[in-house]
Amino acid sequence: MPVISPSPSTSDISAHQAPVGSSTSTAPLPPPASALALTPADGLLDRYGRKATDMRLSLTDKCNLRCTYCMPAEGLDWLARDKVLARDEIVRLVRLGVDRLGVRELRLTGGEPLVRADLVEIVAGIRANHPDLPISLTTNGLGLDKKAQALKDAGLTRINVSMDSLHPDTFAQLTRRPFLDRVLRGIEEAARVGLGLVKINAVLMRGINDAEAPDLLEWAVSRGFELRFIEQMPLDADHGWTRDGMITALEMRTLLERDFVLTPDPRERGGAPAQRWEVRRNADPATVVGTVGIIASVTEPFCAECVRTRITAEGKVRSCLFSHEETDLRDLLRSGVDDDAVVRRWQEAMWGKPKAHGMGHTGLGDADYVQPDRTMSAIGG
Repeated sequence: MPVISPSPSTSDISAHQAPVGSSTSTAPLPPPASALALTPADGLLDRYGRKATDMRLSLTDKCNLRCTYCMPAEGLDWLARDKVLARDEIVRLVRLGVDRLGVRELRLTGGEPLVRADLVEIVAGIRANHPDLPISLTTNGLGLDKKAQALKDAGLTRINVSMDSLHPDTFAQLTRRPFLDRVLRGIEEAARVGLGLVKINAVLMRGINDAEAPDLLEWAVSRGFELRFIEQMPLDADHGWTRDGMITALEMRTLLERDFVLTPDPRERGGAPAQRWEVRRNADPATVVGTVGIIASVTEPFCAECVRTRITAEGKVRSCLFSHEETDLRDLLRSGVDDDAVVRRWQEAMWGKPKAHGMGHTGLGDADYVQPDRTMSAIGG
């Protein structure tokens, strides 16, 4: 169980984000004095006044790629099957999140969620309980061409595909697998069956694929996809990340401006991790051809607006991507307790959410930052 921390200072409260859906002109109410004072109406509130409404739920820690910024070449020690949340446990947690705790959006992650044989049944079970819930999936795209229609029919509304290069050799260098053609087939099939706005996630690595940024964007906008560049984060298994070695958001924009004009997207960002930009080709600066998102967790952090709650594949609440503490829900579910007990523990876990980057301040790469033991694939993105 997380340690209950004292209430924040007045200066902390003044910087709180207003609850989702409220007017930005209305000052948010200060949070309760402690987790003991939380009520069901508080939802997944933390002590800094943020309320989680975006649920990220990992279905597995397994993956069929070995991306250099995520895991070692030999892979990791995968969880035993009985340690991973079962289908009915997943459906129950989503139901509690939506019906009791104010979750308004669900993303299924991994590892690689497509490796779960019961993925379609999981989506269908969630959809049966929540006809209007946005359900998205983050995947590397391997096997998506065979499952896209079934996922669409089961109720999946949108998909994010991770793909860092359009060149087979570079793709193989980054993922340690020669499967670019299979990923592209999966993306094409997702678009064909109408899995919402297809988003493509790309991590730029210095000296490897950074020069490809404009070409990736041209490929995406010409097909009606939304490309999102993600700053490399210190969540790699080899612990080789350095702040100086990563491609920053500013560098990304500079690379893209070789071929494009970028202007801020007028739509409100809310708690979204990506800062969006309208895209116009330099040759035709009057015509918007699409949008591009940049997720700058390192150099332009958005922790004050974070609305995410994460559940790992084995059913642990991770209040922050960079946390060192987790709160178990799986064993609680399996002990036969009622819904109220699960809801309470989830609320207590989120109350203990750190202010930023697993610490009391933003600062990935700072001297006091300590990288979590888990890699991104083991956490769930």
